[in-house]
Amino acid sequence: MARNDIRPLIKLRSTAGTGYTYVTRKNRRNTPDRLALRKYDPVVRRHVLFREER
Repeated sequence: MARNDIRPLIKLRSTAGTGYTYVTRKNRRNTPDRLALRKYDPVVRRHVLFREER
């Protein structure tokens, strides 16, 4: 049970508007804010910003 509280599953949704998502885990103690990463979006075939949605 503690695993899900400290490192929950999060969805990273593309800001390019394609609807493409990555699913990952994050450590809530180290990064309590919403995560934003530049990752590859295969729909638009370029790197774009992916933001955490809950």
